[in-house]
Amino acid sequence: MRRRSLLLAAVPAGLVTLSACGDDKSDSSKASEDASPSASATSAAPAPKIVDGPLPAITAGTKFGEKPTVAKGTGEPSDQLAVKTVIAGGGRAVAEKDFIWANYLGQIWDTGKVFDNSYDRKTPLFIQLAEGSIIDGWRYALTGKKVGSRVEFSVPPTWGYGKEGQSQAGIKGTDTLVFVVDLEDTFNAKSSAKGTDVPQDDAKLPKVGTNTDGKAPSVDIPKADPPTKLVATYVIEGDGAKVAADSTVVVQYQGFVWDTSKKFDSSYDRSAPTSFSLQQVVKGWAQGLTGKKVGSRVLIVIPPSLGYGDNPPSGSGIEKDSTMVFVVDILAAS
Repeated sequence: MRRRSLLLAAVPAGLVTLSACGDDKSDSSKASEDASPSASATSAAPAPKIVDGPLPAITAGTKFGEKPTVAKGTGEPSDQLAVKTVIAGGGRAVAEKDFIWANYLGQIWDTGKVFDNSYDRKTPLFIQLAEGSIIDGWRYALTGKKVGSRVEFSVPPTWGYGKEGQSQAGIKGTDTLVFVVDLEDTFNAKSSAKGTDVPQDDAKLPKVGTNTDGKAPSVDIPKADPPTKLVATYVIEGDGAKVAADSTVVVQYQGFVWDTSKKFDSSYDRSAPTSFSLQQVVKGWAQGLTGKKVGSRVLIVIPPSLGYGDNPPSGSGIEKDSTMVFVVDILAAS
């Protein structure tokens, strides 16, 4: 589970979940919060051996990014971690403790039952390959693989959900699991915008640093009245796809109160990029990022009417009717 950000506090409690596996839009996602690879704490087992197989055949959806169909397992699965790179990508290699952006399908070896997949939700999984964040089988199978790769692997209970299994997903403590994962991208604490610097000529707006070394950019808010309407402007313009109003984005960001220049939230302080659906955040954030290009750094100034108004999150340090300033690096969108 990801840390609840102040950005989500504008939504009534109980209407937002931060599960990396989305909502209950389809049968395949009904058990997602319990069956997803993020649902289990790390095991105390030693590292598995990585073996070549056996692994069931992918019989349809064989291209990268397509929802695969996987045959039922035959015979006994390996008691170690069977891993196969089905499609070799040419991107950056994934390191342990990186955050991955990936589509996946998971099913049970013996029955071929699909217990979860992200393809139907049309939103990749965003999760850290770290102990306690994801089942060990994923950490060991995907570390070292390159972005753009499709990886198939089988996970015995020792490096999956253990002897307890996941009853709500129909996974027994004796079940070996089969996953197909398409690695869309990978990020770490130093991930940053990539693009062309855009002149910052308006002295009435905050001045934002253009460093792309992974450190938090400087933000200099002028001692002046804030704008009364939403401002969303490029600091660095990337060349990626445009963000849609219903996109889920991966970002690095900082948030400040205009009047005091007080920082109230920052992914940089947590050394971790984060992911949000634009349908779950304050209106100014969503409107400000819609139409902006992936790879960009965007300055967003949000008036109270599009932010928290007279109901700011308790303990946030944001006063009623505050204008907020955000600097957002858009790392990915789906």
